[in-house]
Amino acid sequence: MQEAAQAILDFNGLGLSLIEISHRSKDFVAVMEEARSLTKSLLGLPDRFDVLFLQGGASLGFLTSAYNFMPEGGSAAYVDSGTWAANAIKEAGRLGQAHVIGSSKETNYDRIPELSAVPAGSAYLHYTTNNTIFGTQFQSIPQVDMPLVADMSSDIFSKTFDPAPYQLIYAGAQKNMGPAGTVMYAFDRDAAGKTGRSIPSYLDLEVHAKKDSMFNTPAVFAIYVTMLTMRWMQSIGGVATMEKRNNQKAGLIYNEIDRNALFEGHAQVESRSKMNATFRLKDEKFAAAFDELWKSAGINGLKGHRSVGGYRASMYNALPVESVQVLVDVMQELERTH
Repeated sequence: MQEAAQAILDFNGLGLSLIEISHRSKDFVAVMEEARSLTKSLLGLPDRFDVLFLQGGASLGFLTSAYNFMPEGGSAAYVDSGTWAANAIKEAGRLGQAHVIGSSKETNYDRIPELSAVPAGSAYLHYTTNNTIFGTQFQSIPQVDMPLVADMSSDIFSKTFDPAPYQLIYAGAQKNMGPAGTVMYAFDRDAAGKTGRSIPSYLDLEVHAKKDSMFNTPAVFAIYVTMLTMRWMQSIGGVATMEKRNNQKAGLIYNEIDRNALFEGHAQVESRSKMNATFRLKDEKFAAAFDELWKSAGINGLKGHRSVGGYRASMYNALPVESVQVLVDVMQELERTH
């Protein structure tokens, strides 16, 4: 935060702000290159991957992924595990056949669905690794005989994984990487450019790669702070260290949800997210007292999404375990007094 604030006033001693220098100046080009390099290093991406920092968020990524990897007149398989997964299916359907091979919609997305057989001819399997609204998360990589495309917007850099099965990984920065305004794409350059379709320039990942992620003016501030965040992650031991911290935080809150007689979780235990714990009071008559307690403790943004109700504790990488302990203490205080 302090480095970012200083860069807004005077970047690299230039006497100019980060947000007023040319994005093609050597100072910002160095930022972009370091951000791309750190992404590959932290995620352990093979050499076949190119990394880009673009705009439009994952919402544009739903369409971009289909444009670049679904063949003209072709199809792909999709998992419907939540609101954003459903949106990805909708956008892919504009370009071809999006086969839904698993859905938990009927149970209000309280679990990761079982997957059926993938239809022959599907170009890839797309899935959303973590579902923020409903508090569910894939616990393992889907085992299918085809390339994977994944929206990792809400759990990127939160745990280690094998990148080998992936053709494309994309993720909005605003959960675990940096400020809103940029989205990271890591794609297999050897698999790109084979759809046979005409792709609009801004949606063509190869166009951006040829311009070193500088096809248009990038979101300089968001990319700079993302770079700083990745520097920090690297300095404390990388993604493996983040995973240990996140496991500790998730264990703390879920142990309390299961132990405390006043609360119950929304997500099925085997599908629980380590980024977003969704839970509710068993009896709403305690809602006013609980809301007063957590607000008085300085907790912010605990109300659940309208699709689920109850509460949602988001525990992204930057949140310290001490913050989770504050919530657990409040839950225990409600139990003690009621």
